[in-house]
Amino acid sequence: MNAQDNDAGRQTDNTGDDDPGSTRTGRATVALTDDTGRLEDATELARLVQAAIDHLSLTGELRVKVIDDEAMASAHLEYLDTPDTTDVITFDLSGGETEHTRALDADLLLCLDEARRQSDARGHKQLHELLLYAVHGVMHCLGHDDHDDESFERMHATEDELLTAIGIGAVFARDEQTPPSENAS
Repeated sequence: MNAQDNDAGRQTDNTGDDDPGSTRTGRATVALTDDTGRLEDATELARLVQAAIDHLSLTGELRVKVIDDEAMASAHLEYLDTPDTTDVITFDLSGGETEHTRALDADLLLCLDEARRQSDARGHKQLHELLLYAVHGVMHCLGHDDHDDESFERMHATEDELLTAIGIGAVFARDEQTPPSENAS
């Protein structure tokens, strides 16, 4: 599935180039498409994803498509044989080489509805939850895994370190901390 196939969605290209046809070699590009028509801050999300991959010194291309529960459940069933929605699906088109070459070639599907539910439950911005999903997908492309307890902890700590480095702060581990409102006596 190509993350830019739907012309109906809003698309944001965050290359920073004046010439949309220009080729970059020193910086990865981010193209973000909102297929829901409900993402209010697509440009800011693209900017933050760009900041994260710039911090990781990656090159190549990252295509991000924001979709709803119905589209995510359909993709989840088609590609992973699981009949329900999820937060993010990563398509690493580099053949696993990003870990070695630092050159991204990936499509990410991010679920806006799941981000809304999680951000409401965990007390942070929906934008930050979507950014966490994008960073999670990129981490998978870089060889991180979260299928056992140790690698799960390591991967999510790395995600929060990256989010902190770009000025967002921890998002994944945030719910493990005591919210400031509960610290009041």
